Amino acid sequence: MGILGFSVAHATDPNPPDVTGKKNDINGSVIQVENKRPVKEVNVTAYLDSKKEKVVSSDETGNYAFDDLKPGTYKFVFEKIGFKKVVKEKVVIKTDESFQLNIEMIANNDYDLAPTPLHFSDL
Repeated sequence: MGILGFSVAHATDPNPPDVTGKKNDINGSVIQVENKRPVKEVNVTAYLDSKKEKVVSSDETGNYAFDDLKPGTYKFVFEKIGFKKVVKEKVVIKTDESFQLNIEMIANNDYDLAPTPLHFSDL
């Protein structure tokens, strides 16, 4: 289960909506691939050197944020029941930088893969 789409960009807005004054931040949004709507209550886990550092959840608008992460190379895991897990590896967090990591999630429709009775009928 892979990442269908993602984007990573350095924050360039001098006055972002949620200015906390903290550095080593990462934030972003989670949306559905199919309809581009936000996905709330996605658990986002940050791992540094295979060790769980922090866990946050996306809000009603699909936004999430980590602050005060240690500098290093992270793996971020996005999980929610009903969606395929998304893993973004090798995200480098540097001192005094902010990142934006936007993720698109795919609904997990495993039940759609099962044949229906119509597949076996002689029409």
